[in-house]
Amino acid sequence: MELENIVANTVYLKAREGGSDSNKGKSKKWRKILQFPHISQCLHLKDKIDVTYGYVIDQQPIGRILFRLFCENKKPIYHRYIAFLDNVTRYEIEYDENRLKIGRDIGKRFLGIDFFDEDSENGEPEVMDNSTDTTANNENTISKCNLSGEKDELVLDVLNDDLISKVREKITHGCKELFEPCTTAVKSFLAGEPFIEFEMSMYFHRYLQWKWLEGQQITYKTFRMYRVLGKGGFGEVCACQVRATGKMYACKKLEKKRIKKRKGESMVLIEKLILQKINSRFVVNLAYAYETKDALCLVLTIMNGGDLKFHIYNMGGEPGFELARARFYAAEVVCGLEHLHQQGIVYRDCKPENLLLDDHGHVRISDLGLAVEIPDGEMVRGRVGTVGYMAPEVIDNEKYSFSPDWFSFGCLIYEMIEGQAPFRLRKEKVKREEVDRRVKEELEKYSHKFSDEAKSLCQQLLSKTVKTRLGCRNGRYGAREVKLHQFFNCINWKRLEAGMVDPPFVPDPHAVYAKDVLDIEQFSTVKGVNLDASDENFYTKFNTGSVSISWQNEMIETECFRELNVFGIDECPTPDLLITAQPVVEKPGCFPFRRKKKQSARSQPVPIPDHLLTSQSVSVAEVAS
Repeated sequence: MELENIVANTVYLKAREGGSDSNKGKSKKWRKILQFPHISQCLHLKDKIDVTYGYVIDQQPIGRILFRLFCENKKPIYHRYIAFLDNVTRYEIEYDENRLKIGRDIGKRFLGIDFFDEDSENGEPEVMDNSTDTTANNENTISKCNLSGEKDELVLDVLNDDLISKVREKITHGCKELFEPCTTAVKSFLAGEPFIEFEMSMYFHRYLQWKWLEGQQITYKTFRMYRVLGKGGFGEVCACQVRATGKMYACKKLEKKRIKKRKGESMVLIEKLILQKINSRFVVNLAYAYETKDALCLVLTIMNGGDLKFHIYNMGGEPGFELARARFYAAEVVCGLEHLHQQGIVYRDCKPENLLLDDHGHVRISDLGLAVEIPDGEMVRGRVGTVGYMAPEVIDNEKYSFSPDWFSFGCLIYEMIEGQAPFRLRKEKVKREEVDRRVKEELEKYSHKFSDEAKSLCQQLLSKTVKTRLGCRNGRYGAREVKLHQFFNCINWKRLEAGMVDPPFVPDPHAVYAKDVLDIEQFSTVKGVNLDASDENFYTKFNTGSVSISWQNEMIETECFRELNVFGIDECPTPDLLITAQPVVEKPGCFPFRRKKKQSARSQPVPIPDHLLTSQSVSVAEVAS
């Protein structure tokens, strides 16, 4: 029995490490699986997908990279605006003590703001005079000086004098939002003529090819399956690996018969739709949704570091974390709850078991089975959650919005510091009614482990009434209140949100933070339930394949994008991007009886509808000629 667990763990760990060959877990046929179709097979996608700047550039990782490549290689005049946005991003996530210097560099390099004497006490800035021609041709708006000695690239031609003046007035303050109005103006400019030119280029056509690959059918053959990691309400959770990329995920299997027997169709579909809507580094993200003969499968971010409950109680020594570690996890959970709430989603199950660590030690919210979306300004009612973590208003079955999450969050912080939940001892045998009474009537007790700030935070979060509870005064934006509490004074939120703060604990990459495979209780066979045609409509709604942002990030992280996104010599279109290309005719060989290798269906040109034969299609063909 022990041998079976050792074998399962060994195979799983080898897959996590990328296997023994240079393909890093990819199938030997991965290039064939991800072969680009001919562009004529992709042009119809323009009528089916969002092709606005806000979606293609701001939300699509591959679209953003291709737009940058277009600006760098075909329109260098636009690259200055990309550089400006990159520098502003760097400014916003920089440490407070370094932000002033970077802000001055941006002001001088991109906005023409000069400084008489940067080392003097006043160092009043001035702006270069651009009033004579603010819309002068882009090629001539190059400054001659830069702190680093390189040529400056001014973006004054898309900014008005009022924006420049406001930056000049506040540039010595070092506030994080200093350049926000300028950023909005620059993005507005890029969404105009530059984006139109991008749409007429081969780079946009390559984007359509990636979108075509993204939309291919997902089946069980897409993955390799490994050991069981745990169990959910409707089936097992096991590790899996995408054959084409080698990327590891967790596959949550929902047995069809078990769903039908428990009438859980609505619950399953809500969880899937919520997961599909979320894209946050602090919440487990959905990558694929597909079905097999017996199950519906959610393929999610794999979290190899175990859950917080395991780390609170089973890592040796006294239960609980030191304050710095508890603060780090709490801050990342705040960011996760903030993202959910801004999307109108109340979590309703914030507890240590549902907070998982990744390979690097960052924490994510998982298991959104009890989450529900609340329309703006409305409230819901429902006595759902985990005993000991449910807020008083949930226990009393009152209407609520996002307040239960902040109460549960207070329970989480208390447990991380104290090493014990606030209203129930570990493994204490007590009736549910008694725990509910404690939550509603008794005050939690604080030991020497709590600093004054930690105690204050927990007391405000665990307030019995919603009106006095921290985080409950601003609806969807309650996280802003929580972030301002003095317990989090040392947290640089911008850097934390960018994933630039080092975790206090890094899981052992050679350890499996999961129960032995034989210790995970198996589900019994569901009897007396038959699947029929009436269930197909539900399965169709569930079986939607790849989730766009997660799929594109997978292509980038596994370097499939870098290896496949290749253009011709001197950045000319490859044959698969030529609108006028003809099907390849195989030359007769010396052995006519030899089995001929046919051109794959996806690489063959197909007829293009007249309304898609626009100037942008012709432009790509003209570049090649």
